[in-house]
Amino acid sequence: MPITKKRKIAHEAPVQESAPSNASASSPEPTNESTNESANEDPDVEDATSETEAAASAPKTFKELGIIDALCEACTNLGYKAPTPIQAESIPLALQGRDMIGLAETGSGKTAAFALPILQALMEKPQPFFGLVLAPTRELAYQIAQSFENLGSTIAVRCATIVGGMDMVPQSIALGKKPHIIVATPGRLLDHLENTKGFSLRSMKYLVMDEADRLLDMDFGPILDKILKVLPRERRTFLFSATLSSKVESLQRASLSNPQRVSISSSKYQTVSTLQQYFLLRPHKHKDVYLAYLLEKFTGQSAIIFMRTVHETQRIAYLLRGLGLGAIPLHGQLSQSARLGALGKFRSRSRDILVATDVAARGLDIPSVDVVLNYDLPTDSKTYIHRVGRTARAGKSGVAISFVSQYDVEIWQRIEGALGKQLPEYDAAKDEVMLLADSVGESQRLAIQAMKTYDEKKGSKGKGKFGHGAKRARDAMDQEQG
Repeated sequence: MPITKKRKIAHEAPVQESAPSNASASSPEPTNESTNESANEDPDVEDATSETEAAASAPKTFKELGIIDALCEACTNLGYKAPTPIQAESIPLALQGRDMIGLAETGSGKTAAFALPILQALMEKPQPFFGLVLAPTRELAYQIAQSFENLGSTIAVRCATIVGGMDMVPQSIALGKKPHIIVATPGRLLDHLENTKGFSLRSMKYLVMDEADRLLDMDFGPILDKILKVLPRERRTFLFSATLSSKVESLQRASLSNPQRVSISSSKYQTVSTLQQYFLLRPHKHKDVYLAYLLEKFTGQSAIIFMRTVHETQRIAYLLRGLGLGAIPLHGQLSQSARLGALGKFRSRSRDILVATDVAARGLDIPSVDVVLNYDLPTDSKTYIHRVGRTARAGKSGVAISFVSQYDVEIWQRIEGALGKQLPEYDAAKDEVMLLADSVGESQRLAIQAMKTYDEKKGSKGKGKFGHGAKRARDAMDQEQG
């Protein structure tokens, strides 16, 4: 058993961009849950943690981490004032040429933590197909590619995004131009490896698996096995995940060589301290009225409303439009261009309200989300953490309110149990809320009519559309139904 290095980071408070070391200094000890998790760690994995006393000497700039001036300039241009904890711990290890497992909650700056070392290595030895990043969803893949292009703007890096739901021919042309970095969903990448002539990753130097736990939750395991078999053994591999499950540990053994682990989460279920969390216990039949009331309360602020099904996502979008609110839906049954368009409108604030399934719950960096509303509760606590993590990012404050009906009490108790605390109830005066009942009732009727038209169109378009075969199945996995 190798000697392990113990440099532990345990903290709850988010790291302010201007002072990344302060949060660690005042943080609590790890919970029993995380301690037990550490006890079962793979003995072949070195544990990179740092004592809280070392927080005062934490790097204050990217230059101190060893990042070259050209990339530091790009960080400055993007408004990155100081490294986040995951960046401060993982970048030096990556620059040393170590394989790495990074464990950090959503919104912690993981993308730059692996992008900067890869871009720096690319500067030293430029070559096509230098790095490959695998992501579970199409939207996350586009976001990662954009981050690479932004961070590599001063060195003219070329990226290709290879995802399902898009024409393979333009993607093949993009691969033929030999980009430096490929960001892909696993299903479509395997399609190209099997079917695109002349495309090979035998010379690839860096592999990143982002949101690895989500990749495996979506049953990409067999596809990942096929991809790993055609990649060179001599490579550097980074595996990033919010949680360390048994599936992720199995993947780490199959793909990493003597990795070092960096963890900045003190708990498996952690939310940042600047997030104000509430629940709203009301009958199911009144959820629409209370939703309208809350959106009126938060007028002018950006909000994401999370739904459980595609049908309800579309219905609520129609309902809110009937109330004169700029709501736009995002779910897995939209075309890829429509999904990217919805995200673009929300990011640019031409729409303030995004009604979404869990396709938007994870990994997406949408700036300045003020409010998260869980119209439907998620079925597991991990998804709740990722949903509410869409707000209160990078040290900013945010509000998350969860609707709890008579059917959801047990689910909510499990979520509170995972969080380790009871959350307060949001104060919503029933008399004020019910003043909106008539207008909401009229919008509900309009939404039902709109849904009938929507379902008819979807039904006619869907006839004969989906055939059988491996490629279609992979595309459906990339889409992430929800």
